[in-house]
Amino acid sequence: MTEREQTFIDRMIAHADQALRTVFGEPVGSGRENPAEPLAENALSTTEKAKSIRLMRVDHAGEVCAQALYQGQALTARQQQTRQQMKQAAIEENDHLAWCRQRIHELGGHTSLLNPIWYGGSLAIGAVSGLMGDKWSLGFLAETENQVVKHLQGHLQQLPAADEKSHAILEQMKSDEAKHKSSALNAGGAPLPEPVKKTMTLVSRVMTSTASRI
Repeated sequence: MTEREQTFIDRMIAHADQALRTVFGEPVGSGRENPAEPLAENALSTTEKAKSIRLMRVDHAGEVCAQALYQGQALTARQQQTRQQMKQAAIEENDHLAWCRQRIHELGGHTSLLNPIWYGGSLAIGAVSGLMGDKWSLGFLAETENQVVKHLQGHLQQLPAADEKSHAILEQMKSDEAKHKSSALNAGGAPLPEPVKKTMTLVSRVMTSTASRI
């Protein structure tokens, strides 16, 4: 028996379930082991722990945004191949969500209280980019991942040296994001105009500065 092709309504229901899991529950990932799991928990000072919590909360919020972007793009993508690529990337982003959330809780912190807002806004942006056509949707994905890689590199430099667990998580995330960028470009993603890139950078700065506190 062949699997029935999903209708738009089917995809809407699946995306609603994914949204609830992303913001309030435990999203389904690929099953990969948390890269921090084999590492010992080093002692951190109160100041170091607070810094790690802030940085990891921002990274978790960023993954919420990425997940919503993928879901929005998959919802409006025109080609099945593009939707499948978004789905696969979203599964790996779910790994990142779970790892960041776990690390934040281990450090005694909490995720951003504004995650529902980050998700809703990013979902709308992703859906609009998908409506513009697959090459622009893929180009938007590639540029998003490009900025995320730079963002993660900055956080790796800011994390306390003793926080090896958080370092391991961000290193794996950076590797995955770079792969997503390459995949999007290889699939035909078009380079975005400079004004769009600058706007994306500005929006990202607003999100990161807010999520670090709330």
